[in-house]
Amino acid sequence: MKKKPTSNNSVGLSKSLTGIKGLDEITYGGFPEGRTTLICGSAGCGKTLLAIEYLVRGITQFNEPGVFIAFEETEKDLSGNVRSLGFDLNRLIKEKKSQTRQGTPDPGDTHTRQKITSAREEDHR
Repeated sequence: MKKKPTSNNSVGLSKSLTGIKGLDEITYGGFPEGRTTLICGSAGCGKTLLAIEYLVRGITQFNEPGVFIAFEETEKDLSGNVRSLGFDLNRLIKEKKSQTRQGTPDPGDTHTRQKITSAREEDHR
């Protein structure tokens, strides 16, 4: 299995390349490896598309499976939206390289935390 390339910036922080043209350059090598990265912005600014592109490029360029947890969009909506970018999310799901899960934005909901933990564990297998 091909390991995802990483890079180090000038302070020695290990980064995980995103495979997204331009993003790896402006982030000096991608997202911090092994850490959570918050993508925030107003409705319609592209947060979901960025996350899906990161997931798809991880699968297609680095052979890393991924899980997308949606709070509002359905799997059908997500697949349709990213089809405009040339991504076939349905195929990746059928090939068991990607999963989508429905979640709730209530951070105190223990059921959602269990679903997220389960998805992470499954992704690491």
